[in-house]
Amino acid sequence: MGDVAMTVPVIEALAKQYPDLDITMLSRGFCRPLFERLPQNVHFVSADLAGKHKGIGELNALLSEIDYKSFDYLADFHDVLRTKWLRFRFALVGKKTAKIDKGRAGKKALTREKNKQKVQQKTSFERYADVLKKLGFPVKVDFVSLSSNPIKEQKKEGEKWIGVAAFAKHKGKIYPLEKTEKVIEILSERANTKIFLFGASEYEESIMKTWVGGYRNVSIPELKGLAADLDLMSQLDVMFSMDSANMHLASLVAVPVVSVWGATHPYAGFLGWNQKPENCVQLDIPCRPCSVFGNKPCLRGDYACMQQIEPQQIVDKILEIIE
Repeated sequence: MGDVAMTVPVIEALAKQYPDLDITMLSRGFCRPLFERLPQNVHFVSADLAGKHKGIGELNALLSEIDYKSFDYLADFHDVLRTKWLRFRFALVGKKTAKIDKGRAGKKALTREKNKQKVQQKTSFERYADVLKKLGFPVKVDFVSLSSNPIKEQKKEGEKWIGVAAFAKHKGKIYPLEKTEKVIEILSERANTKIFLFGASEYEESIMKTWVGGYRNVSIPELKGLAADLDLMSQLDVMFSMDSANMHLASLVAVPVVSVWGATHPYAGFLGWNQKPENCVQLDIPCRPCSVFGNKPCLRGDYACMQQIEPQQIVDKILEIIE
C-alpha cells in the first residue's frame, strides 16, 4: 500500500502536465480510491493477484482484458516477476517500456552491519519520476493534496484531532504497543482533544478496543475502507504513525506526520510526501538502519532502536505541531 500511495504525486504530475495523455494505473483493487481523486485522464484497472490473475496464464488473460496492444508505453514502477512479464509482453509488440531503478546497492550500503554509508538515497517519488523521464515524459512533482469529502463528525472550534496508526507489517517498524498506549494515555488527558485509531486486522482492532475502553476521547472510526480513512485523515491536525502505509495516506491529504523509525530509516527514500525530517522520531545508534523494509530480525535481539524511544519524546513532537 505504501509503495502504491507514493506513486500518487507522480501520477498526478504526469496527468496535469500532459493532459492529452490517457493514463491507466494497474494495481490491486483496494488501491482504487487513491486514483479516483486524480484528474479525469487517469483511469484504474484492478489486478486480482490472489485469484483471477494469479499465474502467468492469468496475466496473459489480463493483458487481453486491458487490450494492451492499444497502449503506447508501459511504466513499470515495481519491477517484480509479474511486472517483468508484462514488460516483456509489451516489448514483444513494439511498445516502449521503462522500469524503476530501485537503487539496491545504495540501500545495501545503508543497511549493512558494518561500515554503513548513512547517506540519503533517492526517494521513491524521484525513482518513479525517473521512469517517466525514460519514456519521454519528464515531470515536476508539485503535488499538494488529494481532495476529500465531508465527513459525518464535525470538528468543534478549538478542538485538536490526532490520528494514531500503531501498526506495521514487520516488528522492526512497530513501536512497542505498551509505549504507544502511554502516548495515548498522555494525549487523552488533554482538553479539547480527540484521538482516532487506525488499524485493519482483527488483531489490531482487538488492541485498539482495549485503548478505547481505557481512555477518554479515544475512538475507532466507524466508517471503514480506504476512501473513508482518507476523508477522516484530511481533518486531522497530526498523525502519529510508524514507517507504514498510514504515514503515506496522511501525507497524501497534507497532514503532518510524527513518524517513528526503528530498523528502517528515512534515508532509504520512503519518507511520506512533503513530510519534514525533523518530525521523524529515531535514535542515532550504530546498528541502525539494519533493514530497508524492517523485515530482518534484530541483530541485538532487543530492538533497542524502538525500546529506547521514550513516549514523552513522541508526545512532545506531537504537541509541538498542534500547538
